[in-house]
Amino acid sequence: MNIWVDADACPVVIKEILFRAAERLQQPLTLVANQHLSVPPSRYIKSLRVGAGFDVADDEIVKRLQAGDLVITSDIPLAAEAVEAQAYVLTPRGEALSADNIRERLVMRDFMDTLRSSGINTDGPPTFSAADRKAFADQLDTLLTRLMHAT
Repeated sequence: MNIWVDADACPVVIKEILFRAAERLQQPLTLVANQHLSVPPSRYIKSLRVGAGFDVADDEIVKRLQAGDLVITSDIPLAAEAVEAQAYVLTPRGEALSADNIRERLVMRDFMDTLRSSGINTDGPPTFSAADRKAFADQLDTLLTRLMHAT
């Protein structure tokens, strides 16, 4: 299993949690972004810089991921493609996305996009909090423990 991170918008604190998990569990972790990223020296952690452009990092993740991999993203279209490819998906806020809930999230995303393009202020997501960090760490631990015991 590989862990793929849509790293351009991923909070630093989430990356740090992922670094520790990759080392502890000896799992490959790749951060994909269109800018330079600093990662700790590790045989399990690497960064992949892609060209600038809309969805370039997302497309690279989709191209490389395999069924059973884990994708960390808040990008709903990327999450939908990962779920379709039978990958596991977690948002940086700790929400597990799956075939059971991704359609609903896509519909809501499209609705909010329509509101924004109509000039309605939707305020964006709430500020990232300590509760979000804990929810992510808990979900990641639960998911990785389950996956490690399944192999």
